[in-house]
Amino acid sequence: MKEDISKVMEVCLLAGKLMLANGGETYRVEDTMLRIAQSFLEGEASSYVTPTGIFLTLQEENQQKTKFIRIHLRSIDLNKVVLVNDISRKISDGLMTIDEAYEKLREIEQLNPLYPMWLKTLAAAISSGLFVLMFGGDWKDSFPAIIAGGIGFIIFVLLHDIAKVKFFAEIVTAFLIGLIVSVSTKMGFGTNLDKIIIGSIMPLVPGVLITNAVRDLMAGDLVSGLARGAEALLTALAIGTGIAVILVFFR
Repeated sequence: MKEDISKVMEVCLLAGKLMLANGGETYRVEDTMLRIAQSFLEGEASSYVTPTGIFLTLQEENQQKTKFIRIHLRSIDLNKVVLVNDISRKISDGLMTIDEAYEKLREIEQLNPLYPMWLKTLAAAISSGLFVLMFGGDWKDSFPAIIAGGIGFIIFVLLHDIAKVKFFAEIVTAFLIGLIVSVSTKMGFGTNLDKIIIGSIMPLVPGVLITNAVRDLMAGDLVSGLARGAEALLTALAIGTGIAVILVFFR
């Protein structure tokens, strides 16, 4: 059954937007939109996705429609990516109408993060302490890392919501983590300053971004891969800058 091309366009773009804005890889976003379009239309469909925008063209008989949407805010919420993937599979299997798909996608868009803030903060704090042990520190070093990692994660999230300047949150958070760790070691709560700092900043490292950059490059999406790689590199430089500034005063 053929559907209205405008309605199909909206469903495809909403699915693509949800995946791209929540950590989905470029090739996965393109594949999902094309699968949805081909399930509802008999004509041709083509898409081009970058980390900050989506182009989609649909053609059905004498109709052709092209639309572009801009992705301003991006985060990591792989639960939403999984849910959109599940909807696309149901559409491909003929188990969901276009109206049902649109309503489900709108529900996913309104979902709150899967894990509450307190749990993510606790995970960041505990992982910081464990990273210190992994990098050769002792148990005494893990306690200031737990404090610095937890406080740093809260500051990072708050600054991301307040500040609109890219990489500002990373620089300030890294600076404050370095300050907390340096003061802690001066007071005798830790001995290996470098290992404590490394462990405390690990929750800030853009691991998913680096992984997606490599996967995009391997899939042949050179523009997206290089863009994500550059963003990951600049994020790492911002973290390093914040730490370097504090070490100037405490070394």
